Amino acid sequence: MTVRIKICGITRPEDGVEAARLGADAIGLVFYEKSPRNVALAQAQAVIAALPPFVTVVALFVNPDREWVEQVLANCAIDVLQFHGEESAEFCRSFHRPYLKAVRVKPGLDLSAAAAAYPDARGLLTDAFVEGAHGGTGTTFDWALLPEDLSLPLILSGGLDDQNIKQAVARVKLAAVDVSSGVEAAKGIKDAARMAAFISGARHAAV
Repeated sequence: MTVRIKICGITRPEDGVEAARLGADAIGLVFYEKSPRNVALAQAQAVIAALPPFVTVVALFVNPDREWVEQVLANCAIDVLQFHGEESAEFCRSFHRPYLKAVRVKPGLDLSAAAAAYPDARGLLTDAFVEGAHGGTGTTFDWALLPEDLSLPLILSGGLDDQNIKQAVARVKLAAVDVSSGVEAAKGIKDAARMAAFISGARHAAV
């Protein structure tokens, strides 16, 4: 099965357009003020307006207020929500949009229990555990910690780049991969050549 590809942390319309042109299935917009890839509403609107049809737009939040999520949804054409904090399943599903739940992986974490706690999520996104950070750190984790029989589709993120993506797709049973810092020229600024190499690597490794 084809591995789906999301390029996250898009801050510029031209980067979103290039990601789509290269074959990304989805782009991610970060609505979290502490992130260097945080976007304002107007910025997000400009990115979304530039995208071609059939590219999924994912909005990323970390422990947001309900009002902030509702404001984003009211102003931006968002397809999927992605929650990176300690949000409950009840909170995640309350916006009546498809959602992904991110978990930060470290030894001892029961990923099967984490998946079971969010039974209606579209997927479980696994990221590296870094104290005080919620994604975008460029840090990998031990993929051997990932079980093969999760109840939810598995999305791998955390330190992926154009150098290790083939190995990741070959080793782990994945529904999708998610990359941000691994295809950047600078924080929030994507590198077209690295995006191309990443997408090509994911596609060819999945064949």
